[in-house]
Amino acid sequence: MRRWMALICMTALLLTMPARAVEVAAQAALLMEKETGEILYAKNEHEKLEPASVTKVMTLLLVMEAIDNGQLGYDDIITGSAHACSMGGSQIWLKEGEQMTVHDMLKAVFVVSANDCAVALGEAVAGSETAFVDRMNQRARELGMNDTTFRNATGLPAEGHVTSAHDIAVMSRELIRNHPKVREYTTIWMDTLRNGASELVNTNKLIRNYNGATGLKTGSTSTAMYCVSATAERDGMELISVILKSPTGSQRVEDARVLLDHGFANYSLLKATVDEVLPPIPVTLGTQATVQPVLEERSLLLEKAKAATLTKTLELAEGIDAPVAAGDVLGKLRILAGEELIDEVPILAGEEIPRLTWGQMALRLIRSALFAGDEA
Repeated sequence: MRRWMALICMTALLLTMPARAVEVAAQAALLMEKETGEILYAKNEHEKLEPASVTKVMTLLLVMEAIDNGQLGYDDIITGSAHACSMGGSQIWLKEGEQMTVHDMLKAVFVVSANDCAVALGEAVAGSETAFVDRMNQRARELGMNDTTFRNATGLPAEGHVTSAHDIAVMSRELIRNHPKVREYTTIWMDTLRNGASELVNTNKLIRNYNGATGLKTGSTSTAMYCVSATAERDGMELISVILKSPTGSQRVEDARVLLDHGFANYSLLKATVDEVLPPIPVTLGTQATVQPVLEERSLLLEKAKAATLTKTLELAEGIDAPVAAGDVLGKLRILAGEELIDEVPILAGEEIPRLTWGQMALRLIRSALFAGDEA
């Protein structure tokens, strides 16, 4: 009898215990969803640590921004400087005076973390590595990366060159969200440069063996140990898994995999939608009689268990006075899981409706009076 009672008590205890917590060996880690920026897991996320070559996420972000604003082109030729060619660590052995396109240098940095090409690209953007690093730090401040100080464009060891798992996720999100073309580089497993003379193999092993892997950047030094910002996408949801100071290269991969698996197993990304056509809303004293409402575009990150129980209620204004500006709030869509309010998504005016002028109102009254007698 005692044995049965003990078994019953143990079973009850197990049923009331929470699911096993996610664990990683890294000193700091963070899991973020790209679209919403929501954090799904964090460990020592603001601890200031060396990022090694994960630094190059910011380097590449600035280069991609320079391309987008027309300062650089993918086919532009960059000539290797003495300074760029003096970099140690990971490199493609760029020779002083050697010329290479921006496209090929980006490939070298994304795939094999080439320090020489990272500096050469930075010099092309800002004139010197020093000036480029100033821009890196300025951009970090703009993004709210308060744990970060950059000393170089590569991540090679330097006194005071630190960031955090949180800040790496922030700049990684900025890169992949606003510059989707980087995926053409980050998903390369093997390639070549110099007409096939130089072989490239991606330093991010997840690209080869993790379902949905999309990037992004690895790094390691003797003091930073093993780091990665790993990205992957499934069913329209892309996650960013940041690992800092993992003890081994294989553990770094396992840590990143554990966080990504956790995110994909437990969360879904849904677009907020209405289940019916939104009716036009009457406008008083407007140049048009009605305004068409539209639902604000918004993504919802939900636990999968909640995603299956969603209900929606719609609230719309019965009318609105002119003038109406595009984007004026006309109502809201309330999204619930059971009794829990998940989100309230604004319903907005999809167009501008000016107010009638005195002259327009007078003309409208005259027309109304003239044609009033025509009614049967």
